[in-house]
Amino acid sequence: MKLARLGVLIDEATVKKRQKCGVNVFECYIEEILEHAGVAFTVIADSGALDTSMFDIVIASVVPENDAAADLLWDFAQAGGTLISYGGLGPFAKRLGCTQGARPGTCYARPPEFHAVPAALRCLSAQPWHADKEDSGTAHGELHAASPHGELSGPVLHSFAVGKGTIHRWAVDIPATVVYLQQGRGPVYQDGIPAPDGSANIDEGILKADDEISFDWQWDRSRTATGMPYFAYPHADYWREMLLSHLIRCALATGRSLPLLDYWPEGTGRVALISFDSDFNEDERAIITLDVLKELKIPSTWCMIEPGYSAQVYERVQAEGHELALHYNALEQENGIWSLEEFTRQRLWMQEATGVKQVTSSKNHYTRYEGWGELFRWCEANGVAADQTRGPTKRGNVGFLFGTCHPYFPIAWCDEGNRRYDVLEIGFLTQDMNHPSLSDTSVIEPFLEQVANVGGVGHFLFHQIHIHGLEPVRQAIREVVQQASQMGFTFWTSKQINDWQRARRKIQVTGIDESGRVQLERAGVEESLAVWLPVSEAAETIEPGESRAIESREPREPREPRESNEIVYRYGIPCIKQVEHSTWEERNTDE
Repeated sequence: MKLARLGVLIDEATVKKRQKCGVNVFECYIEEILEHAGVAFTVIADSGALDTSMFDIVIASVVPENDAAADLLWDFAQAGGTLISYGGLGPFAKRLGCTQGARPGTCYARPPEFHAVPAALRCLSAQPWHADKEDSGTAHGELHAASPHGELSGPVLHSFAVGKGTIHRWAVDIPATVVYLQQGRGPVYQDGIPAPDGSANIDEGILKADDEISFDWQWDRSRTATGMPYFAYPHADYWREMLLSHLIRCALATGRSLPLLDYWPEGTGRVALISFDSDFNEDERAIITLDVLKELKIPSTWCMIEPGYSAQVYERVQAEGHELALHYNALEQENGIWSLEEFTRQRLWMQEATGVKQVTSSKNHYTRYEGWGELFRWCEANGVAADQTRGPTKRGNVGFLFGTCHPYFPIAWCDEGNRRYDVLEIGFLTQDMNHPSLSDTSVIEPFLEQVANVGGVGHFLFHQIHIHGLEPVRQAIREVVQQASQMGFTFWTSKQINDWQRARRKIQVTGIDESGRVQLERAGVEESLAVWLPVSEAAETIEPGESRAIESREPREPREPRESNEIVYRYGIPCIKQVEHSTWEERNTDE
């Protein structure tokens, strides 16, 4: 089996033309989705220079509205190529025997039969097509307007046989939907709309990240056995999985494959993060928290707000393996200022106070947030590599309110060319469980289950003041660690997550050799890593199960590496698991 040759058409001239008109081209976010999965692809920046003979599959992300580009893509499919579009290809509708439907606005997708998800997925950018006759392609899935049971708007996906090839046209602009779920529909400039049941009064006159979310209070929340409301599913992560599942199936249909990289180093298991915000800064509270962490034997990330702790506390925090980070205070009620200058001043204070030479991570006090990308620009200007600000502030909006538990690089608004910021966002799920005004520990299990399902990060926020003053909150952190450990989670700091995710993206799939081994360019990355090689048919060793069975991520004891042909399902597709140990001998020569 050979590596599928995947091209992504993002016509640069068309992108600039749209941005000049003030239009965001979030279709470009397909690059982030593919890079995060470790998929090998080539960007085609000029549709006129597209050599269709070089590719088996072309994703038509941004295409000029002219006949020349349309004819070139049509000829590619007719000659045997696979063409994929997410919400585009309008000029092809009549050729394919379809009529373009009205844009339904917010809608819910019941996905195609090849990829099961736990709930109808919210989508925020879609244009369905309607077949004019019965033989106008094959329809998959359903789009429902406004609610999961709303009026049927059309199929989620159409597949058309064209000459020797195939055109797959999604009604949903999946990359843009992922962006809207993760970052909101627009900039934060006013209070958000509170939950009708009074559980999330976010309209308190403080601009913050959760003032701009893309979910519905009624349709997108569930309740735990104790009645705690929460956003139940990481919709953006499931959209990513559906995109990848379909793409891989298209590759397999050509007789080729698209290998994937595991999200975490081999043997790590699943990943969780405990972070603390040092509000009120009393040493006694810090010491009690350190004692609890020592008992639990986990590292954590401490976000420091001015004026901070004593030098002795910082020394112990670092000596016991915890990360020191910034807790930027722009809360006006505490004389905070929202500006680059103030962010920089507080970052410099934190470095001087703690002795940390480089600040890797930051989280804004009270999740203060304004605009679209200002905060990420400030992080870039200050060399802060990871942000943790995007998370809930109220009892009723905990969970996956930004649609994801994966670390990701956010995209800029069109005034910055829709570039990706060089800042890794690591959002959190909830804070200070068992606090009288916040959620209780009944949310832990459903949160961890969903994080495990999609391979993200289970990020839980606490405050030292509540660890010190409230026994129920101390019990909550113990419950998080106990349940996460039982489920195979490993606790990392924000810096560890940032460093690994950036290193992992340097690893490139370069091919598949004659023996079926995936070839990698490791770029100096030393950790062992699982590579997933999708195959057309499962070996007899595969046990039957649900279409999207998840590979077990139970932590393993260190052992000498060996070849592995273990087969498991990834995104509902049987994959051969290959563990790359290219530097194992180097790292164990002293043993």
